Order: sequence, then C-alpha cells, then structure tokens
Amino acid sequence: MAKKECKQPVENIEQPAAQVDNSELEALQAELQKVKQELEQKNDLLLRTAAEFDNFKKRETAAKEKLSGFVKGETIKALLPAVDNINRAMAADPESGDYAKGVAMTVKGLYDALKNMGLEEINPEGEEFDVNYHQAVMRVEDESVGANIVTQVLQMGYKIGDNVLRHAMVKVANCDL
Repeated sequence: MAKKECKQPVENIEQPAAQVDNSELEALQAELQKVKQELEQKNDLLLRTAAEFDNFKKRETAAKEKLSGFVKGETIKALLPAVDNINRAMAADPESGDYAKGVAMTVKGLYDALKNMGLEEINPEGEEFDVNYHQAVMRVEDESVGANIVTQVLQMGYKIGDNVLRHAMVKVANCDL
C-alpha cells in the first residue's frame, strides 16, 4: 500500500508580539536585580555564620582539652605528696614501729587530698537503705533494727557533689533483695 503524502500549504502566519511596556520591563529587571543582591547577601551571611560556627567548635574543643589537661595536672599535683610518702614507706624497714604509723599517715594524706578535691564518703551504717547511694549485697534478719536499715558497710562508697562515683556495698536488715 502506497503512502499518501498530504501536503498542506504552509502559510506564513505571524503572531502579533506581546506588547510589553518598557517601564514595566525595567521595573521587573530592577526587581530581579534586587532579589539577586539579597540572595547574595543572605548566601554571604550563611557562609560567614557557618565559618564562625566552625571556628567556635574548634575553640571549644581546644578549651576543653586545655581544661582537661589542667584538671589532670592539678589532680596529680595534689596526689604527689601521698606518692612520695608511699615511696618512703617502701624504703623503710617494715619491722620498725614507725612503719605502720607512716603508712597510716600516708593513707590519711591521700584521703585529705581527695577530700580537698571534693570527694565525700558514703558511709550509710545505721541509715535506711537508699538505692541511689547503696548497693545491697547481703541481707540479714535482725529484730533489733527496723526494716531496710543498713547494718554493715562492706565497701565504702564515694561521691563528688551529687555524682556517685561508687555505691556503698552494704548489708541490709529485714528486707527482700
């Protein structure tokens, strides 16, 4: 089957161009230029803010590292007298009567240094059991004390402020563990 070609006459049809007022076009171009400038300003502000934030993070990281080093240094400096005393005790004659006295003084010096840094003992003997500060590892039935009373501290607990470093290991009377 042969293809038929339809040839239609092409007429030169010209659509009338939209009439745009030059003042309206200039106003739109001015508005576009204004928006472009605002966008550039906002982009510049965004880049500057991002750079400032990055610099802030770097400064804060450096400050934290410096503070951490300072705290470690101060802690070690406070403990050095106890270390010196331990070294002296190791050089002393253990059979000497002064040996036990020197060791006791060394331990006291160590505790004093830790207390000066804010360490507090948790010694709850005779107090009511508190899960926030105590760890019950034993129980005992004892009619002479009330329920949930700590009868013995098996290992001392410690805290700094409200931060518990180690719970006190305790024996508790008249409770179910």
